[in-house]
Amino acid sequence: MLPEKPRTILIDVVPPNMDKVVADRRMTELEQLTRTYGGMIIVRMIQRRALPDYRTYVGSGKLQEIITFAKQERVDLLIINNLLKPKQLFEISEMVRREKMRLAVWERVDLILNIFAKHAVSAEAKLQIKYAALRHMGPRIFGMGQELMQQAGGIGTRGAGETNIEMMKRHLAQQERKIKKDLARLSTSREGHRSHRERVGFKTLSLIGYTNAGKSSLLRALTQKDAYVADELFATLDTRVANLWNPEGKKILLSDTIGFIQDLPTHLIDAFRSTLEETMHADLLLHVIDAGDPFLKEKIAEVEAILNDLGIADTPKIYVFNKMDVAKNFPRAEIKKRFRDFTPVFVSCVHGRGLDMLKRTILRRLS
Repeated sequence: MLPEKPRTILIDVVPPNMDKVVADRRMTELEQLTRTYGGMIIVRMIQRRALPDYRTYVGSGKLQEIITFAKQERVDLLIINNLLKPKQLFEISEMVRREKMRLAVWERVDLILNIFAKHAVSAEAKLQIKYAALRHMGPRIFGMGQELMQQAGGIGTRGAGETNIEMMKRHLAQQERKIKKDLARLSTSREGHRSHRERVGFKTLSLIGYTNAGKSSLLRALTQKDAYVADELFATLDTRVANLWNPEGKKILLSDTIGFIQDLPTHLIDAFRSTLEETMHADLLLHVIDAGDPFLKEKIAEVEAILNDLGIADTPKIYVFNKMDVAKNFPRAEIKKRFRDFTPVFVSCVHGRGLDMLKRTILRRLS
């Protein structure tokens, strides 16, 4: 059991030729994720390797260095900013166990899942996180079981490890089937609501964007609906739908859901597919972008890549550049030209600037 503010070591393994700016961006995002979870960062490391170590990912020498430091500094948690193979996690865990340490070892996806678990409010969000965790943990449990089987039973024999793997497979498969059935029931209910909206002629908008771009702030500014707003990643996991009235008195429904992030594994996107259905059926997408972000263009590309994976890359979009109140030396003319196909609008949710222009642009695009 980790303490409320676990003392944490962060390490990222990157290719030798990766640009320093890109490497720093990866580490900065890992720091933000860790702080969102509640971790206290003791040290951060960026290791450059042509290839990850086959056994321990970071290399046995580097791992021993980390373990020695962790002992001295009473570290609770080691987070590796990559996706590891089951064998690599097993070897790291074994080295930690031999040192008789209480050091939890997470990879990037473990961190994201634990943030999700902290922020989940609705029954549906909790189900989706449980499903994502099962999809993520299953292959790792089987892989570690294979390691134990080979050590205890020997190659070509049927040891206790293999029996445990088969039992675990059946147990996890049963849990997955039950959760999928529960999520399908919720999805059917949501589909009924969507069908009703289509029959009465309601138009639907959906807010999308990189996590912490300000989607919830925009939902609140446009609809006056109370929404949780925080300067942290993945503050919102549940879909929220609010009314946006146009001057003609016709109702427009605006939905907000989970934010995206770079290197988000497919099985996490799949787990939240039922929540993302509102986005997948929207008439118009509002792609919310942090105007002050130095990696603005890269994050736009990453969000568009996820939309492509969801099959909605061609849905009409408005690019909403938010946080204009803190964006320094923002190249508005260049951005308008570069993204003219997406009708760029520039707003500050904090000060309410640009919102009337955004509403007019929404009405024009919907008509």
